[in-house]
Amino acid sequence: MVTTVKSSRLLKPLSLVAVIFLTVSGGPYGLEPLLQFVGKNGALLLLMTVPFLWDLPSIFMVLELNSMMPVEGGYYKWVNRALGLRWAFYEGWWTWLYSFTDLAIYPVLFVTYLSFFFPAIAAYKIYICLIIIWSCAGLNMLGILPVGKVSLVLSTIVLIPFFILFGYSFFSTSFHFAAPVFSLQHVGFTSIGMGLYTVMWNFLGWDNTTTYAGEVDKPVRSYLISMVVAFIAVLAVYLLTVFVTQNSGVDLNELSDKGYPLLGIKTGGTWLGILLSVGGMASALGIFSAVMLSISRIPRAMAEDRFLPTWFAKSHKRFNTPYISIIVCAVVVSFMVLWTFTDLIVIDVILYGAGLFLEFISLIVLRAKEPAAIRPFKIPLNIFGLCIMALLSCSVYVIALTSVFMQSATKTTPAIFAIGALFSAEIIWLVIRFTLKPGRS
Repeated sequence: MVTTVKSSRLLKPLSLVAVIFLTVSGGPYGLEPLLQFVGKNGALLLLMTVPFLWDLPSIFMVLELNSMMPVEGGYYKWVNRALGLRWAFYEGWWTWLYSFTDLAIYPVLFVTYLSFFFPAIAAYKIYICLIIIWSCAGLNMLGILPVGKVSLVLSTIVLIPFFILFGYSFFSTSFHFAAPVFSLQHVGFTSIGMGLYTVMWNFLGWDNTTTYAGEVDKPVRSYLISMVVAFIAVLAVYLLTVFVTQNSGVDLNELSDKGYPLLGIKTGGTWLGILLSVGGMASALGIFSAVMLSISRIPRAMAEDRFLPTWFAKSHKRFNTPYISIIVCAVVVSFMVLWTFTDLIVIDVILYGAGLFLEFISLIVLRAKEPAAIRPFKIPLNIFGLCIMALLSCSVYVIALTSVFMQSATKTTPAIFAIGALFSAEIIWLVIRFTLKPGRS
């Protein structure tokens, strides 16, 4: 089944940049624990290395596969074409689970920044999270254009407070910037691992932005431009934020607990803390809406292949959105908010990395199986070079995963949960194989 969308309802490049920015980043919010884990010198080092090992290979992979298959369903369709239905189900199942975890993080962050204004509000965390989840679900049911427009507004609200923070810091006589030092000396392996998880989480989601490629105007060109702009913007904002933070004299442990509003108060006063709190809430709302937009398209694609009941593929009669999928996502996320922020990050990265590994394999397999296929964007590497590129990204993932299991038993619980979720794909596959008969119409 092919879904056609009128050109007037297609997402334009500027809105796509905003949606990608919010899907991948949403600003430096959530990056605060990095300095606590690896110290001032280690934070900049990880930010200068991990994105080029973890993100750039992923971006290149996404651009090539998306130029070859700019269709709704994105990475699920790529894996299906390269590896077949079984592995496509694994990809869809893993990324669906990962996205539930990812979505659960942002309502929790929203409450964190809202508590700057109302400290007692933390006691009502669950209720506020539920309001956010179902409000954003309603927005997603209206279609991609409303999400794109809201993303533009929220991206602006997120970035303006940080631009003010940077300007105030660099032009203030009270700030004395020291030359950056890049070192992980005296930082334990488990702390490095948690630092890796923090950076990886703050940069993941590039492939998620392709699941609605069929609803983007001139998708090949639009994605190429938008991803380049988004990557530069995300990296620049992160580096500047960490550089300002490590020279501000703010207590890093307290920053990890209270977030960037504390840095705003330290730098410019209460007014700047208020702006950064508002930006944090806007970031949480924007990322939630953008991620839900991407993941809600996957169940529809899986239902079309009979991996899920056919009612998952139903579209809203007026808005042409997968409203059943959106509702199911909202229900599951409503339970996931019970995990802590740190636990959710660990689960998130483990599930996401497994799906990303399948996408890299698909890239390599399609190069070998279909060398003559049209690829408007093609990575200038042969198959051996692609294997090295994939290995760089996967090595960061393995190091982070290893570090978790070197911690105490109680701290490995989220990692064990995530690995169990990965293995659940085979169990669900066997059930589906004998009931829904995937791939048959």
